[in-house]
Amino acid sequence: MTQTQPEKSVIRLDKWLWAARFYKTRAIAKDMINGGKVHYNGQRTKSSKNAEVGAKIRLRQGNDDKEVFVIQLSGHRQSANVAQTLYEETPESISKRIINAEARRLNILNNPAPDHKPDKKQRRQIMRFKDY
Repeated sequence: MTQTQPEKSVIRLDKWLWAARFYKTRAIAKDMINGGKVHYNGQRTKSSKNAEVGAKIRLRQGNDDKEVFVIQLSGHRQSANVAQTLYEETPESISKRIINAEARRLNILNNPAPDHKPDKKQRRQIMRFKDY
């Protein structure tokens, strides 16, 4: 008969963020926490803060701001499917991310690259205009 080990009830916040796959390394998670990019229950925190089930975490991941609730604690980095069971993202956070992603997509479509580089005459005009 195998005995299952109970999951730790105390885990550091930086280790939990790493295990939940928000950041690639614990060092990056620690830097983000110390840089003020992660808020624990609405307040800035330290990386040594113990994560608790039910806590609300607001974090910045790339271009996205996410708001999640801690559902389970884990200190082991596992597959992405398992990592997604550690937290639940709020509906407001999901809708904001979708809106921001759409805005980024439209901005790319509205600002196309120029058709060609300026020729020698046009470069001279640009330089005269800028007063070089």
